[in-house]
Amino acid sequence: MSEPIPAPGLVIKSSEFRRGREQSWRDLEVLLDRVERRGIKALGPDELERLPGLYRSALSSLSVARAIALDRHLLLYLEDLALRAYLVVYGPRRNLVQDCKDFLLHGFPAAVQGARWHILVTLLALLAGGVAGFMLTVGDEAWFNTFVPEGMAGGRGPASTREALLSEEIFAPWPGVIDSFLLFSSFLFQHNTVVGILSFSLGIAAGVPTLILIAYQGLILGAFLALHYDRGIALDFIGWVSIHGITELGAIVLCAAGGLLIAEKALFPGRYSRVESLARVGGEASRLAIGAVLLFFLAAILEGGFRQLVQMTLLRLLIGSGVAACWIFYLGQPLAAARQ
Repeated sequence: MSEPIPAPGLVIKSSEFRRGREQSWRDLEVLLDRVERRGIKALGPDELERLPGLYRSALSSLSVARAIALDRHLLLYLEDLALRAYLVVYGPRRNLVQDCKDFLLHGFPAAVQGARWHILVTLLALLAGGVAGFMLTVGDEAWFNTFVPEGMAGGRGPASTREALLSEEIFAPWPGVIDSFLLFSSFLFQHNTVVGILSFSLGIAAGVPTLILIAYQGLILGAFLALHYDRGIALDFIGWVSIHGITELGAIVLCAAGGLLIAEKALFPGRYSRVESLARVGGEASRLAIGAVLLFFLAAILEGGFRQLVQMTLLRLLIGSGVAACWIFYLGQPLAAARQ
């Protein structure tokens, strides 16, 4: 069965419609191709000035084409062209790479500086828990089993000898790439992130559970330190922990500080309603949490993959001090506050 022959009048109308407008569509398509490949900076001043006019012309052509029911292929072409032009003319000028760069260079450090008092309160809670855990466990090592969950103790406890702690923990041989990077690092990242996000989300309950959770993390750390102190290897333990601990504890503190920031606005919304106040502070708190998750990832890599490669306490202490100095410099950069 042969296809129906289109009406001559419609063919002429379609041909005339294309003839008068097709060149402007092609010009617009060339500009759009260049922007999509190289960004808006690829256009010169004259081309930037022409772009909105060509976009409006394409919209007008699309409107006319729909009204006189031209062929389907032409309608699809004009719809696609108009959509691409809209995204270039009115869409965001930034891409994912640029957003990530701005977050790391400005957004995250600025959020940390803006929450410095919340960070200080969190640090004090962690320190108080650490001192309490250390003092109680030094006096009676039975407290170690009270503070430290069995799964986290890893077989360590009051029965552990100095030799066992040194050979099986602090100076244990490197377990290899698979166990270090794929298994242990993955477990550490998962566990630490859960603790951090929990301390962040509990801030909505007036911040009290957040402070309790952070103080409990201090109790665990203080109990471990006391266990090694009683065996005369406290410095070795500090060096062993410092490589990853600076980053890991810093991430936990930042998550908790974000929770306290939410708690502050929930308790003291000021001239805004509580919902409005939480919405206004949500961006800053979320930047703290997102940055902390990145720190958890780095801490897991350091702890699971590289910690046991360094077998000298002095070198470990130097690395830990260097890591702390880098974080202080990065998060305290003055450009962050100015850009924010």
